Amino acid sequence: MRVLVVGAGLSGLAAACHLTGAGHDVTVLEREDVVGGRAGVLHQGGYRFDPGPVVMTMPSLLHSPLHAVGADPEGLVPMRRLDPAYRAVYADGSELHVRADMADLREEIRRLSGERDAAGFDRFLTWLEELHDTEFDAFIDVNYDGPLDLVRSPLTAARLLRLGGLGPLGPKVASFFEDERLHKVFGFQSLYAGVAPATARAVFAVITYMDTVRGVYYPEGGMHAVPLGMARALTDAGVAVHTGVEVTEVLRRGDGAVAGVATAGGEKIAADAVVVTLDLPVAYDRLLPGVPAPRTVRRGDYSPSAVVWHVGATSPVGQEVRHHNIHFGHEWDGAFEALIDRQELMPDPSRLVTVPTVSDPTTAPAGGSTLYVLEPVPHTGSGIDWAGIRGPMRERLLAFLDANGYPTDIAEERLVTPQDWEAQGMHLGTPFALAHTFTQSGPFRPRNVDRRVPGLVFAGSGTTPGVGIPMVLVSGRLAAERVHAYAGAARPTRRDVHRVAR
Repeated sequence: MRVLVVGAGLSGLAAACHLTGAGHDVTVLEREDVVGGRAGVLHQGGYRFDPGPVVMTMPSLLHSPLHAVGADPEGLVPMRRLDPAYRAVYADGSELHVRADMADLREEIRRLSGERDAAGFDRFLTWLEELHDTEFDAFIDVNYDGPLDLVRSPLTAARLLRLGGLGPLGPKVASFFEDERLHKVFGFQSLYAGVAPATARAVFAVITYMDTVRGVYYPEGGMHAVPLGMARALTDAGVAVHTGVEVTEVLRRGDGAVAGVATAGGEKIAADAVVVTLDLPVAYDRLLPGVPAPRTVRRGDYSPSAVVWHVGATSPVGQEVRHHNIHFGHEWDGAFEALIDRQELMPDPSRLVTVPTVSDPTTAPAGGSTLYVLEPVPHTGSGIDWAGIRGPMRERLLAFLDANGYPTDIAEERLVTPQDWEAQGMHLGTPFALAHTFTQSGPFRPRNVDRRVPGLVFAGSGTTPGVGIPMVLVSGRLAAERVHAYAGAARPTRRDVHRVAR
């Protein structure tokens, strides 16, 4: 089939790789002048910033699409594992390094929290591995057609229930550790899915497994090296990847099926199938006139957003600073209640400070530092005046950096608020899409196909399986699987061929 992929972010590039490997004729169309989508790149005053995701986990999921087009992943996108994955800094001044080797991490836990919690970590690690092995292939790396698909493997579903996967995450983590500091470092990952640890389902500990057990990596050249490598693999395989081409509509035949796309330049490009990677509400609103978005897309609960402050400093960070640094506030459950339930700024926020210059000095001029400072905040549906609060938010983050010993001799900076995310095409100004509540996860999440538009397939964080680099890479493969199935259904049977011949 002739397939057009709209968007050269990670999900679109992954879909294109898998489709090409399956023998389809693929073309990729990207609105921006560079590939990458949210994993783009920002150059400013001699500093290089990663404007989107900064935590790379599960590189094996990147290897899969690259292998599909005969590429060498380690040659195209070399990476190294970070050790520690994170430096956790607590409000009482204590620290924990999430080490790459599990024996080293166990010793860190013993040093911080004592032998009892070190033994608890042994049990926690066993539980994480069993949870991942039960959950990933059966419930994440799979297309759903409806809720009944949850029980297509009754034994696996029963095993997941036995592991407590559908219970709340916070209490489950707490069952392994007495020290509340460990509850935080092994539970904060649920916020990636837009849900507080206290209310998230324990199945989301699979994210903890991904970064704690399987590790956090840094691609040589920064996060933008990932989509650059994927695009190169595609072009080497003969696929056209066009940048600077904005798709304005998915064209349809009289029977509703996909016919191609129209572009802002006035061109109409024919196709048998189209993979769309825009944020789902935006895709329906901009590209599918006359096709209302499903109810969950229109009225669902969307994840909190984030303010990200890109800082280029002229001096280096201290020796204690690591690549990823998580600063936990005193507040925990109360902070999430403010953020998610009341849609207010966290009164005592936890923040992520990523310092790529720790691993890659080329991201800054000699002697300088690049910092990525992230604070979770409500999305634009909260009513917060983001234009009016930009100045106070900058001062809030500046005070935080100063109090924690980071350089504040700022040469370059860019502050990104939910208002900016919204301008980039993210519904309600959140880069984290629909929250992974129980009724918006798995078979209840918006499907990657719409029966009203045969041949249209979605990929990205708004559909199956969800948010994060591992999940959007999987979504690309699942989208390709849908297209391939559609191609098989559209292919004439022997009876059809015989009828035409007669």
